[in-house]
Amino acid sequence: MRGGSAIPGVSRDIYGDRRPIEGVVVALLHVTFDERGLNLIGSRSRALRRGEIHELMITDEEAKPGSRVDRVSVIAFFEVETGGLAVHGDDVMVGDQRIGHIAGFDLTHMPNHMNILVKAPSLQPPPIRLGDRIKIGVLSEA
Repeated sequence: MRGGSAIPGVSRDIYGDRRPIEGVVVALLHVTFDERGLNLIGSRSRALRRGEIHELMITDEEAKPGSRVDRVSVIAFFEVETGGLAVHGDDVMVGDQRIGHIAGFDLTHMPNHMNILVKAPSLQPPPIRLGDRIKIGVLSEA
């Protein structure tokens, strides 16, 4: 499902225990958009498989599944080393620093890669380097 709203009756509460997704930064990006026009899919979750490479983006907008997002900083590509299920609201860590929570997913570039959008305090990219560890999951009480 592209765009649109989340599935009625499906909330974060339906998801049980999950292991964190882990990965490593394989490329850095340095670009910010004020009118990116991302259309987040309505689904609250996406499976990320070992070996896949996905794009990590941040926004300071109040974004959620099914919404359009314009203000975006693109920060990195990462390779999934431990796969799992990523869910809207999951914490996203770069090394030991929480950078925000998953706002949603954009499939513009699929099947090449998925855009994973993180709600962050600002569009200022966090300190991030090639080889940094990425972790996604229920990691703290946000």
